[in-house]
Amino acid sequence: MPDNPPSTPNSPDVPNSASGSNTPGTPSAPGGPNAPVTISTKDSPSTTATAPPALAPPPPKSPARADERPHKSHLWIWIIVIVVLLLGVFYFYRQHVKAVEAAKAQAKQPRPGVPIQTATARTGDIGVYINALGTVTPVYTATITSRVDGQITNVAYREGQMVRKGDLLIEIDPRPFQAALTQAQGTLAKDEAVLNEARIDLNRFQQAYDRNAIAKQQLDDQGQLVKQDEGTVKQDQGAVASAATNVDYTRIVAPIEGRVGLRLVDPGNIVTSGATTALVVITQLQPITVIFSVAEDYLPQIQKQLRNGQKMPVDAFARDQTTKLASGSLLTLDNMIDQTTGTLKLKAIFQNQDLELFPNQFVNARLLVDTQRGAVLVPTAAIQRNAQGAFVYVIGSDNTATLRTITVGTTDGNTAAVQSVNAGDVIAVNGFDKLQNGAKVTINNATGSGGSNGASGSAASGANKNSPPPASANPGSTGGTHQ
Repeated sequence: MPDNPPSTPNSPDVPNSASGSNTPGTPSAPGGPNAPVTISTKDSPSTTATAPPALAPPPPKSPARADERPHKSHLWIWIIVIVVLLLGVFYFYRQHVKAVEAAKAQAKQPRPGVPIQTATARTGDIGVYINALGTVTPVYTATITSRVDGQITNVAYREGQMVRKGDLLIEIDPRPFQAALTQAQGTLAKDEAVLNEARIDLNRFQQAYDRNAIAKQQLDDQGQLVKQDEGTVKQDQGAVASAATNVDYTRIVAPIEGRVGLRLVDPGNIVTSGATTALVVITQLQPITVIFSVAEDYLPQIQKQLRNGQKMPVDAFARDQTTKLASGSLLTLDNMIDQTTGTLKLKAIFQNQDLELFPNQFVNARLLVDTQRGAVLVPTAAIQRNAQGAFVYVIGSDNTATLRTITVGTTDGNTAAVQSVNAGDVIAVNGFDKLQNGAKVTINNATGSGGSNGASGSAASGANKNSPPPASANPGSTGGTHQ
């Protein structure tokens, strides 16, 4: 077999020159599926072998088709975007149409008014009061100590008991004092017998002197002896009375009517007459007084009422100023003004039937000094305030609220005297968080405290007995509905 067969230009097994020339050591380009491959090495002659069939390369694309496919994909994307935008515009348009229709339907429906409660302004009397802090003081306070020395045998009272004048409280052993009384009574009897004997002798000497049987000096001496015996008898009578008094002191009784405090001694304790420790303390509760101070500026008003003989009512309220404890009247004034504070002390008396007032209790005293007649009264809950001042909402016949500026005068807890409001005007007492000038309202007085028939509960009835005074720690002037 020849080493290098001749190549034929038209042979199917030999590649033509157009496809490239063979280079020693380099495989020739395939001429066909089964074209032989010539391999030549330096040391050995070239050898021809048959290579496995190779895959045919894909045919080249035409320029027209290569440009057509990207153009079609971009077109579909734009179509989808436009459709989505149209659907979104249509959706939002429908939502807008529905919202407009709902707003029109809601506008056509009648809007409900603001729910409120109302009260009617009325004409009445309101009092001008002076408020002050006061202290409850008993009319009488008895601190009882022992007048004799001895041992306590009995404590007859209970702690906190109400006692009457003369009730037994404490008993002290009376035996030493009874013995002293018996001794004094014996001495008195002896001296009385001596006095009687001297008087008999004096009578005899007088008869003898009348007969000139004795001298005048003897008669006079006997007369002086009778007087000496009379003095001795009187001294003995005093000793007997003193001993009897000591016996009485062994029974300690209540000097006044009142309430006893806590027990301070027990049976078996030894007491002395010189000790300052109290055995029992009694305070009178009925009646009882309240002492309070007012500014000296109110002195002319108070004196004017007292000079006219008018009884000035005083009310006592608890410290929280919500509970009325008792009602009384002004008793008297102090005789001078305190220069350090510029105040004057006043004392009011209370019957204290319910025992609501207790000694040394702090109360709020309210003194009535004047009464305003024919004032227009409204509930204080109806009065509102802003930067311009106080105002109320007046409700018209068409249930429309109208803001009206007012001037507030005397105020008493639940009721106030105002100006710029007429008697009979219906005013709002709540619902102010939603209420505005010109707003429509719905009146609902079924469950409210305010009503269209009165200014307030107690004020409308004209008897504001339990209305609290305004919260004020310092003495001041305020007002209240006066019955």
